[in-house]
Amino acid sequence: MNGNVKNYRVSAPMALIAAILLCVLGHAASAGAQTEVRRQFEAGEYQPVIDAAGPEAEPSVLYLAALSHQKGGAVDQAVATAQRLASLPEDNAWHFVGESLVHLLGEQLDPAAAAARRAVDAPGAPPEAHYQLGLVLARQQQFREAAAAFDHVSEIDPANAYAYYYAGLMHQRAKRTDLMAVRFERFLKLAPSAPERPEVQQIMRTVRGR
Repeated sequence: MNGNVKNYRVSAPMALIAAILLCVLGHAASAGAQTEVRRQFEAGEYQPVIDAAGPEAEPSVLYLAALSHQKGGAVDQAVATAQRLASLPEDNAWHFVGESLVHLLGEQLDPAAAAARRAVDAPGAPPEAHYQLGLVLARQQQFREAAAAFDHVSEIDPANAYAYYYAGLMHQRAKRTDLMAVRFERFLKLAPSAPERPEVQQIMRTVRGR
């Protein structure tokens, strides 16, 4: 009996360690998959992003899939994907991110802004909540406020290339070209294969030629 007890005391910690390792490895694999999906999105490879939005996809992947549908002109599919986020419980910030995107895709800017602000204010709000707010504010032509929202995304998620891209555009429209240039330079470094690269380079050449 003592031998059995001794074996249990040895094996229980080992089982716990194994469970922790599996959890850590699973999280790392999930994070790696999300990073790859973002890379594809930033390179304009929209179909792989859409394909990644399976039943068990993380909310961040669903969000990029919805935006990928939108960039491809498939608004109905973008709405359907955003509605998957909106179907999450209301105690989840992603619920309001999805709700805001559904409204934005339907050109309902005031409800889109209200939902985005609820997402930003929700506990554990992801960077995408501020990104979504920036998209809505941009459509409302509140350029300085939109720039601030995208800049906030960059502060909490420095690897988000499109946060710099949209911040650059918003600073440009707010006639703050010095801030625009800094954001665009960062965007070009983070997303060298982005479809918007020629547009940004042309803007930068124009500004530097003044």
